Amino acid sequence: MSIVKVLIGAALFVRWGVADTTFKSRPDLAPVKLNITQACPESGCAPGYYFVAPFNGHADQLNYHPAQPGPYILTDSGEVVWSGFTYYSPWNANFHASRWNGQDVLVCFEGRHNGPHGHGHGHHTFLSQHYDTIRELRAGGHYLSDKHEFIIVNEQTALIQIYQPVQRNLSEYGGTDAQTWVVDVIFQELDIQTGEVIFQWHSLDHVSPNDSKLPLPQGLAGTGHNSSTAWDYFHINSVVKGDDGHYLLSARHASTIFKINGTDGSIIWRVGGNRSDFKLGKDVEFGFQHHARYLPGGNDTVDLISLFDNSVYGSESNGKPKDVKIFDYSRGKYIALDHRRHEAKLVQAFLPPNNSILSKSQGSLQTIPGGNVLINWGSEGQITEYDPQGKILFHAHLDSGRLANNVQNYRAFKFNWTGYSPETPALVAHHDGGAVKLYVSWNGDTRVASWRFTGSKAKADGGKIKVFSKAATRAGFETVLEVPVSGLDIKSTTVSVEALGENGQVIARSQAVRITPAIHSSTGQ
Repeated sequence: MSIVKVLIGAALFVRWGVADTTFKSRPDLAPVKLNITQACPESGCAPGYYFVAPFNGHADQLNYHPAQPGPYILTDSGEVVWSGFTYYSPWNANFHASRWNGQDVLVCFEGRHNGPHGHGHGHHTFLSQHYDTIRELRAGGHYLSDKHEFIIVNEQTALIQIYQPVQRNLSEYGGTDAQTWVVDVIFQELDIQTGEVIFQWHSLDHVSPNDSKLPLPQGLAGTGHNSSTAWDYFHINSVVKGDDGHYLLSARHASTIFKINGTDGSIIWRVGGNRSDFKLGKDVEFGFQHHARYLPGGNDTVDLISLFDNSVYGSESNGKPKDVKIFDYSRGKYIALDHRRHEAKLVQAFLPPNNSILSKSQGSLQTIPGGNVLINWGSEGQITEYDPQGKILFHAHLDSGRLANNVQNYRAFKFNWTGYSPETPALVAHHDGGAVKLYVSWNGDTRVASWRFTGSKAKADGGKIKVFSKAATRAGFETVLEVPVSGLDIKSTTVSVEALGENGQVIARSQAVRITPAIHSSTGQ
């Protein structure tokens, strides 16, 4: 299988904000790259763009990370549609498109990431189709929002998750007098407009720490000695609200999916883990899973759910990696829960390329409208799109040059999106003696079909003479047009460009720029 290298380049030793000259028109940008190992067939991949938010997974946080971590919108050919670097704070996750109050929005967690303990402290920010901030939503009740979940319900409310250390007597769970801290994991449903808490649920009120798959004495999920090392016995990583008003919850450290009563918070049923209400059929067993969601097609007696089955827990203990593994590779799964027979049956599994990816943390499974499935392999920094039958259509590594093995991504999605860039088109014009090369881009704008370049020369009376006018079809993030030097007065000619829509209408104009000599670096960039 051939490897398609897309947007190659980025230095080995970089710092946040250091550009890599990927784009001549935007030398300030050093976007995430896609190393595509299986390209989409001419027909097969779902329409839309990929939404990712890659970050550093290397122990050396200073020298190893994507040059510009942040949210990105990408095409399935690896082209950047939008670089969200600086639109959100440097650490963010769960970047996706949604709808709020009748409008299309982008939503993303931004804040502080606690890598060793796998959680975050921050808030969720909404951007409009013009990429301006229209809402920042924080947890209610003087809590800090965590990174793991954010989903909008019926365009009006949102579900978030909270990581809250509290002190308890943990002796019955193997704790000593010095081990008194445990994480009470909380989720809330909030009114987006007002921030009012509509519903709140605490794990310690309903689920015993005995149900953890990572017991306190092991120390794999925290030692409990202080609030920073609180025992994270439960670890919610997804919540979604069903049409019946109840909640589907994934608890990674209990290896269990719960249905939570939307009125009193009681547990309606649980599948997996130590006390499953369902007998698990062949290949249903999952562990340390992520991103549980309801699937359409269920009825009064059968629920259909999807999840990303990590099948492994990766941790650091005394400086040495220790893993709890239940299968050789991670998978996406569709599972049917039969409430009459109390049985769980595997409906379909989505296997990684060559059965070779084991995701120690993070991950997601999105069922795309039309039936295709997108899996994000979390800590392994890869994404795969499948057809409804589980055939791989597309696979790529999230790459930042030589840093490829250290890039991670919490979730990935595919959505249709129309963006209206608040910036002006970026244009540069370089000459190298034989020709003038024009480079134009417009970060985030999806409406441009073609570009019209105009070269002008100043007249003595202050007017301008049109020297040339040439059009070019938009080609990816940056379009390049070459104009012969012959007949051009380089020193007195300026160039501008117009962005044209599908019907040839002018959407925007750039500022006029002078033609400058091309600079050829030693790296060939």
